[in-house]
Amino acid sequence: MDLGIKDKVFIITGGAKGIGRAIALTMVAEGARPVILDKDDQAGAQLVREIKEAGGHSIFLKVDLTEYDQCLDAVNFAVNHYQRLDGLLNNAGINDNVGLEKGNPEAFEKSLQLNLMHYYNMAHLCLPHLKKTKGVILNTSSKTAVTGQGGTSGYVCAKAGILGLTRDWAAELIPYGIRVNAMVPAEVWTPLYEWWVGTFPDPQAKKELIASKIPFGKRFTTPQEIADMAVFLVSARASHITGEHVYVDGGYTHLDRALT
Repeated sequence: MDLGIKDKVFIITGGAKGIGRAIALTMVAEGARPVILDKDDQAGAQLVREIKEAGGHSIFLKVDLTEYDQCLDAVNFAVNHYQRLDGLLNNAGINDNVGLEKGNPEAFEKSLQLNLMHYYNMAHLCLPHLKKTKGVILNTSSKTAVTGQGGTSGYVCAKAGILGLTRDWAAELIPYGIRVNAMVPAEVWTPLYEWWVGTFPDPQAKKELIASKIPFGKRFTTPQEIADMAVFLVSARASHITGEHVYVDGGYTHLDRALT
């Protein structure tokens, strides 16, 4: 299936590892040109090398997304380099465990900076360029936005806010032909998730316990499965989909717990 994204340019935040990395590689396989923004310059440089060796085109920019000026410089560099911008994939974020009891207002505000504010900033900066191409915005949220988790007020607030922004931007940007959607992953086996599971006394038992709660297949979602949906949603094949919250989670969020 031709997704119609050959030679199109997409900025991916948090694009060097995990879900972002999978999205970048899947885009390259479809002929697109990802601009990868991340703080991890080693992982970013390695990814760009892999893409180049595979015959693809991409650039990596080391960016602290909490710094507005760095976001501005990254968007300007990407557009000047490729002379176009077709999409923004807001993907970066971290569950930083800033809760109500084990937190404070300063930590909560910092959590919102890490997980929410740059979504708005990047969309605001990319918008003039997306208007020219009738581009697309895709936001990564989390099942915690609708289920809660406990002990992670900042992250959950940010992820719920992302769902709200997705609907509001979709409505606002209809006159410009810009589509806006959100993906809602649940339990995705990424390097960060693997690290977290490794902090438990019996990591394998913890992994199996979590997997047993996922209805479809009793297994984690893979980064590739998230990437496949992401690339579809930003492609011409999804040309009449906007304002949607798309769950890619093996039924984890909504199906009856009796199934597990």
